[in-house]
Amino acid sequence: MNRRQFLHSAAVASAAVALPSLITGCATGAAVGGVNTPPRGQKYGISLAQWSLHKTLFAKKLDPLDFPVVSRREYAIEAIELVNQFYKDKATDTAHLGELKRRATGEGVRILLIMVDGEGALGHPEADKRRQAVLNHHKWAQAARSLGCHSIRVNAETNGVGSWDDQQKRAADGLGELSLYCATLGLNCIVENHGNLSSNGQWLAGVMRRVNLPNCGTLPDFGNFRIDNRGTEYDRYQGVAELMPFAKAVSAKSYDFDAQGNCVETDYDRMMKIVLASGYRGFVGIEYEGGKLSESDGIIATRKLLERVRG
Repeated sequence: MNRRQFLHSAAVASAAVALPSLITGCATGAAVGGVNTPPRGQKYGISLAQWSLHKTLFAKKLDPLDFPVVSRREYAIEAIELVNQFYKDKATDTAHLGELKRRATGEGVRILLIMVDGEGALGHPEADKRRQAVLNHHKWAQAARSLGCHSIRVNAETNGVGSWDDQQKRAADGLGELSLYCATLGLNCIVENHGNLSSNGQWLAGVMRRVNLPNCGTLPDFGNFRIDNRGTEYDRYQGVAELMPFAKAVSAKSYDFDAQGNCVETDYDRMMKIVLASGYRGFVGIEYEGGKLSESDGIIATRKLLERVRG
């Protein structure tokens, strides 16, 4: 038995004993650790991705610790998705994380996941750098567990080196190693379509099949389907359909809206039919990135659209 096989057996066995939900189906939105089930009687819950307020946060007009408070009081949203960029030096700061958790709990807000960027390429061409990227993510997995998250969201970055198959194998290697570690913490490790090959639904679905671990899944994003520097777009409806069998979270990306309140770029009725047809019954995260509406108005417009489609 090689090292990977040993880690695979040990991690899955220990997690399965402690967390029976580890063996649940991927398409249900089931979480290994925290809760990703929608409010009773609803087809899906509505959460808020912290990136929707990135301009406000980068301008230091909002303390990242107050994000749960603002989500609940200003937008009537009770579940959130954090972005590690706003807590960059706080991953191991137990007092800071404890205060964030305290404020969320005080508002009745669930912290669903942490979106992790900037910690290295999990599909790096060099094995030692790939391994280091895996290790760099460990602190965020630990932080996610302390906050009660069900997942960390990572990237299947390969630096664009090698054939389709080579890049797929390397991404699966790094993701597999990290997923095994996450399993010991009771967490999912989920991947977003986030540019280049990862925005090719067929390629990323193939990575999932190569990893073949129940706590490794996807976070389909409605808008991140640019597959090269020339601006070539993968069909977003096809891409989401290909990724939904592995989905443990969903990102409702929005930019602009028409006079009727519909998203200009994405047909939400069509897209949410794809999401629900997969069997997914979890939270759908608002991620507004537009420039015509303010961040606040964009969040509200996206929430209203998701509520209308759900209703």
